[in-house]
Amino acid sequence: MSQAGRTVRGCGGSSLRQETEKGYFGPFGGRYVPETLIHALEELEEAYETYRNDPEFGEERDRLARDFVGRPTPLMFAERLTRKWGGANVWFKREDLAHTGAHKINNTLGQILLADRMGKERIIAETGAGQHGVATATVAALYGKECIVYMGEEDTRRQRLNVVRMKLLGAEVVPVLSGSRTLKDAVNEAIRDWVANVEDTHYIIGSVVGPAPYPRIVRDFQAVIGTEIEAQSRERLGGDPDAIVACVGAGSNAIGAFHPFVGRENVRLIGVEAAGRGLATGEHGASLAEGMLGVLHGAKSYVLQTEGGQIREAHSISAGLDYPATGPEHAFLKDEGLAEYASVTDEEALSALQTCSRLEGIIPALETAHAIFYAEKVAGELGRGKNMVINISGRGDKDVEVAANALGIGSEEADAVSGPDPSPSTTSDEASS
Repeated sequence: MSQAGRTVRGCGGSSLRQETEKGYFGPFGGRYVPETLIHALEELEEAYETYRNDPEFGEERDRLARDFVGRPTPLMFAERLTRKWGGANVWFKREDLAHTGAHKINNTLGQILLADRMGKERIIAETGAGQHGVATATVAALYGKECIVYMGEEDTRRQRLNVVRMKLLGAEVVPVLSGSRTLKDAVNEAIRDWVANVEDTHYIIGSVVGPAPYPRIVRDFQAVIGTEIEAQSRERLGGDPDAIVACVGAGSNAIGAFHPFVGRENVRLIGVEAAGRGLATGEHGASLAEGMLGVLHGAKSYVLQTEGGQIREAHSISAGLDYPATGPEHAFLKDEGLAEYASVTDEEALSALQTCSRLEGIIPALETAHAIFYAEKVAGELGRGKNMVINISGRGDKDVEVAANALGIGSEEADAVSGPDPSPSTTSDEASS
């Protein structure tokens, strides 16, 4: 049975609360770290509060966002996908067109500006799909900083192209051999490095996870996505979209797209997790659907774990969704009923990747493909005349080899696996079987 129909709504009240005292979103978040890191986190928080409204900081960030990153990214009408699905108008927020090929650069640009003002000359990061690593290496090169990126050995194999990109940009890529050798383990190693080198090192966390103040800082730097969606929708659509759909691993692209719209009853906010090989198999990355309250990497959120509190291994065909927890603000939005969350399998994401590629001429990241698959259901629920924005969080260049292997492209079985080319006249059943 398809996992795409599984939607999780929070059961809490409808009141909207912003970040609460000491970095909490309701009961989620916090700062669960070794004493060694407390000063560094306080220093980061103080720097952020000092510079976030500083005119010179803002001018430098805005100039680089425009001239270096290429913002604003377009809001594009996906005409052929709209016709195929037969429901709401489908719009793509094209974060794949940002420099380095994904939304990750929004956060790394903001954080490198903070690191530079804090006098940190050594930059470290974790990466799963490699996009955050590339974005970190990019801004480190721009500012002349030493850069070390931790990446699970399994992900270095899946994302070889991004490993090469990071090295070309001057970063040292350190394969992590422990655990499942994926994103969780890369974060573990980055934190160990930070503890040992905290005086001269800034850790650019790649998503809305980690100890406070990271979830808020990353959200604020990614909120440019939602701010642009808001302005572009008013210009193109005459008002807010009826729904915004985005993939959720740890959740930075989704929280960035959602943030300006949180609490607006006229806009559905829908995050799509990785159901992997199916929720029933236990091999997935759907922590909001299947996780329990716990602490991982310094913050309290929903975490995939055993009854005894041991962290379970996550699985997804997309390296960026292969993480056993989600950001604390997403947990808060779920429990407050302010956003909806669903899950999509590896197979369904591969189907959506092909559909988007053939109908719109855009090869999306496998992470994004999860959102695209579920968006067909949302388009049908909304109906004609409504407007839905899908955040195209990144491009799929990095995933071509993984997709080719999974689909048998280049083999004798390729045609049988991929089937006939989708066309505007085909029914939506093709993509939802």
